Amino acid sequence: MGKGMMSDATGMTGIQVPLFERFDVTDVRALVEGYPLAWVCGGPAAALESSLLPLVGVFDDAGRLVELIGHLMRSNPLHGALRDDPRATILFSGPQAYVSPEHAGRRNWAPTWNYAQVTIGAEIAFDSALTEHALKVLIDAMEARRAAPWGVEELGPRYHAMLEQIIGFRARVTSVSGKFKLGQDEDDATLGAILDALPDGEMTAWMRRFNPGR
Repeated sequence: MGKGMMSDATGMTGIQVPLFERFDVTDVRALVEGYPLAWVCGGPAAALESSLLPLVGVFDDAGRLVELIGHLMRSNPLHGALRDDPRATILFSGPQAYVSPEHAGRRNWAPTWNYAQVTIGAEIAFDSALTEHALKVLIDAMEARRAAPWGVEELGPRYHAMLEQIIGFRARVTSVSGKFKLGQDEDDATLGAILDALPDGEMTAWMRRFNPGR
């Protein structure tokens, strides 16, 4: 995959990669770390279970996403579905914004919606021994930039009572796909107008990321 891995936008098979599907491992990492609340979906199609869960990515030395660490309530129906069949689809959704012709400065331009998403295929393994670690890595990641980071020990006796209600898991990544529709198809003048007019700072930051030098 990857805008940073393919100089001619062509994969190893020689097939042209669609414009909005050109991304690299750094883009995946930025999306997963910047937008950690993801839909985790599992179960047979006739009885699909899904939940929004915060996840923490684990990356190899090359920066590739290899697994996700999370936790959920034992009573969550998704727990039972993934115990029966560990195969899951995990959907990360990044910034999204409606882009009006007003933003483009062109009345003869059709409105559109910009967004960034990554879809992960994974196999889930539940592990009671992982639960405390799963909580720690999530809390550490979320509290890291706070002046006085919070720790679970501040809950006192309530912590262990709550711990019994949840279970940690690892999601081993089996596939990664994505779509980053961020103005790559716009001419320079239109892109510039949108970047100047769009009020969503997160969206414009991602648009600049995928349109370097423009």
